[in-house]
Amino acid sequence: MAKKNPYDSTIILSVASLVVMGIIMVFSSSFSYALVNMNDGYFFLKRVVIWALIGTFAMNFCARFSYWNWKKLANLIVLVSIALLILVLTPAGTRINGAQRWLGVGSISVMPSEIAKFAAIIFVSTSITRKKEKMQSFVYGVLPYLLFIGLFFGLIYMQPDFSTAFVVSVVIMSLIFVGGMKLSHFIGLASAGFGAVASMIGYIFMSGKGYKAARITAFLDPWADPSNTGFQAVQSLLALGSGGLFGRGLGRSVQKHFYLPEPQNDFIFAIIGEELGFIGGATILLLFIVLIWRGIRIAINAPDLFSCLLATGFVSMVAVQVIINIAVATSSMPVTGMPLPFISFGGNSLVIFMALSGILLNISRHTNLDRS
Repeated sequence: MAKKNPYDSTIILSVASLVVMGIIMVFSSSFSYALVNMNDGYFFLKRVVIWALIGTFAMNFCARFSYWNWKKLANLIVLVSIALLILVLTPAGTRINGAQRWLGVGSISVMPSEIAKFAAIIFVSTSITRKKEKMQSFVYGVLPYLLFIGLFFGLIYMQPDFSTAFVVSVVIMSLIFVGGMKLSHFIGLASAGFGAVASMIGYIFMSGKGYKAARITAFLDPWADPSNTGFQAVQSLLALGSGGLFGRGLGRSVQKHFYLPEPQNDFIFAIIGEELGFIGGATILLLFIVLIWRGIRIAINAPDLFSCLLATGFVSMVAVQVIINIAVATSSMPVTGMPLPFISFGGNSLVIFMALSGILLNISRHTNLDRS
């Protein structure tokens, strides 16, 4: 048996730093909201610590669990994921703020869309590895995965959750591309996808109806209606702008006090910018860049196609979610719900990302890298 390398310390330090920073910022950004709405200022802190401990266990397990074993579980994982995505759309699903995205009893809840991200990476990576000789064919290689994207996109979009459906679609497309599809097929599909999204946005905007049209209008000029449709974007920009270079100081945010709705979630980067300033925000970005760079290095030097695809799936998911979250916080795109990996409050998301980090660590033990 070939001698295994040590776990990649860069990944461990990056993930650990992001998780610790996430716990600190979730507590800082949520205390006032939790005190008023949950009658317990430590409500979110206690839960994020519990989820972080569960995530640590998941990361440790996945780091020790040989990545090859995921191939044996791929079909089961994807079937369970599809069943949960269907179940959440039934009366068994929990509806909160107009969205039906949760399954659970009492204080324990599961987001099937987060499990779908994990399932998509495992299943598509396994499938491509088994049929890699067919990936050059559009009908036999690419088309089945497009149908798979359509299934997952449709089930998640019906919740409704366009942003997560989009992320899953992009991750699967990145796996197909790395898995060996023709460049001409990729360019054609990418062009068609961007065209479809542009057409949908244009249709929504021209109709001028519903909250989606309001979000697009607010994105174009959030200051035109700062107290209504542009409220979130304006408050996020005020938070980032008031932080300056070094920030107001940890715990001293103003915008978290009932200006930004649920600041511990989608707009936590704005609170980071306000309390820790440009330096704090840049540090978070640097940690993500290091993690993504290391993931790319592992994917490039992976010992086989399967491990390369697993690493690619993790890297693409982290990169897409970071880009979307920060773009929303800086009003560079319309407001949409997308947590910042490892940072935003959300137990399901944290556990999934830490589990995938564990798989990446396991792959790193079989990869020859410069570990200096």
